[in-house]
Amino acid sequence: MEEIAFTMKLKPGVAAEYERRHDEIWPELSALLHEAGIRDYSIYLDAASGILFAVQKRLPGHSSDDLPRTEIMQRWWAYMGDLMETNPDNSPVVQPLARVFHMD
Repeated sequence: MEEIAFTMKLKPGVAAEYERRHDEIWPELSALLHEAGIRDYSIYLDAASGILFAVQKRLPGHSSDDLPRTEIMQRWWAYMGDLMETNPDNSPVVQPLARVFHMD
């Protein structure tokens, strides 16, 4: 599995709503992520800073490059845009992270 890690940032005071929306993630979005080879996806919150730390595990040979062009992903971004720092297209501002240590 390929592992991808990145950060995003919540606006102040919206952590509970962010979690609620993810608790009710749309089945069609889950299916889309699965089709992109994502088999494990966790998001953690540092409540003091509002920083979200995300980790995806993806099957080899798969890519999420096409996800931003899908209608489902664009609707999800619009739905979540009031809670997060976003780019002009409503996509979350993402900071990729480089792995510096790993232990099995």
